[in-house]
Amino acid sequence: VLWVLLAAGAVLPARDPLLNVCMDAKHHKSQPGPEGKLHDQCSPWKDNACCTANTSSEAHKDESNLYNFNWNHCGVMPPKCKRHFIQDTCLYECSPNLGPWIDQADSSWRRERILHVPLCQEDCEQWWEDCREAVTCKENWHKGWNWATGRNRCPWGSLCRPFSEVFPRPRDLCEKIWSHSYRYTTARRGSGRCVQMWFDPAQGNPNVAVAKYYSWRKKSSPAGLEDVAPESDHAVCALPWSVLVLLPLALVLLPEAARGCGSRGWGSL
Repeated sequence: VLWVLLAAGAVLPARDPLLNVCMDAKHHKSQPGPEGKLHDQCSPWKDNACCTANTSSEAHKDESNLYNFNWNHCGVMPPKCKRHFIQDTCLYECSPNLGPWIDQADSSWRRERILHVPLCQEDCEQWWEDCREAVTCKENWHKGWNWATGRNRCPWGSLCRPFSEVFPRPRDLCEKIWSHSYRYTTARRGSGRCVQMWFDPAQGNPNVAVAKYYSWRKKSSPAGLEDVAPESDHAVCALPWSVLVLLPLALVLLPEAARGCGSRGWGSL
C-alpha cells in the first residue's frame, strides 16, 4: 500500500503556486501558454507566455496603448536605451517565471505587481550604460506624472536631466525607476541566482531554474538567510495531495496486512 501511495505521489506531484504563473494585472493572461507570434524583443517567451501577440506589439511603440506611457517625455529616447525599456516591458508582461516576487498592488489597474526581482548584474549595468545619455525629469516613473493630456508629461517645475544625474549608479536606475520592482545584485548571468531580462530562447529560458530556486528558498528559509542551494538528497518535502487523500485507507489496510502476514509466516517459526 505504501508503494502505491508513493507511486501516486510521484505521478501527481503537488503544484507549486509560485511557478509558471501570471500576475493578476491589466494585460496579463490568466494562465501562461504558447504564443507563436510574439513581436520582436518579446519573442523569447513565445513557447510559454503571460502576454498576447497584441500586447507584445504595443510594448514596442513610443506611445503604447498599454498604459498611455510616452518614453519621449524629455525628447527622443536613444534607440540603444529604449531597447532596454522594451525588454523590461516584455519581461514584465510575458514572463511566467516571476511568481516568487509577485506582491499585492494598491492601484486601480492591477491587483498584483512584482517586487525586488533579483536582476542579473550585467543586465542592470548595461541598461544604465546604454541610457546614460538619455534624458528624464523623474526618478520614479510609477507615479507623480502630469496626466492632463492623457499621456505622461513632466510635473510642473521639474527639469529634464541626463540619466547619469538622475540615476548616479546602475543600482539607482534598476531599483528606483519602477518602485523597487527590481533589486540590483552582483549575481552573474547563468548563475541560477538572478533573473535575466535578455536570453537566447534556443538555449532555453534560464529564469525557469531561477524561479524554482527562489520558490524553494521562500518556502524553506528564514528571511535574511544567505543563498544556499537545496540539497535534493536531504530536502524535506510536503506530502503530495494524492498521498494525503489515500493515507486514511493505508491506516486501515496496514493492520489487516500485518495480521495476515503474522498468521501465515511467523506461526511456522
